[in-house]
Amino acid sequence: MAGFFWSLLGILAGAFIAIQAPVNAQLARDLGLSVAGAASSFLAGAIVLAIVSAVLVQVQGLALNWRAPAPWLFVAGGCLGAAYVTSAVILTPRLGAAALMAFLVTGQLLAGMLIDRVGLLGVAVREISVGRVAGALLLLAGALMIRIY
Repeated sequence: MAGFFWSLLGILAGAFIAIQAPVNAQLARDLGLSVAGAASSFLAGAIVLAIVSAVLVQVQGLALNWRAPAPWLFVAGGCLGAAYVTSAVILTPRLGAAALMAFLVTGQLLAGMLIDRVGLLGVAVREISVGRVAGALLLLAGALMIRIY
């Protein structure tokens, strides 16, 4: 049952990404600059996350652990997120939301398979099987069909 719940949560998160792209693209149009739209989105998200973190620390009586075994991680996630949001802002009006999401999911799957294969950052190692490759190729074919047809 827990696996079903986590799967649904993943689908919901994917839906949020699909909704976020056109919202940010409209914000960029309204502001007149793609990067400004991405920056505004990131700022709003950072404020919300800071508030949620502060509330959780208070409610759960937690102490934040500020030791940094890998300082580059503080910057890497933000840079990757900024690249994603900026790309989505630029690409949504050009590709459409559905095609953009198809290509994003394809990229996520391909990167995820590589991450699984090498066990990056403590992720459990999983082999790249014929079934996984077939699934990735089908997803890529589907993304291309959504874009072309």
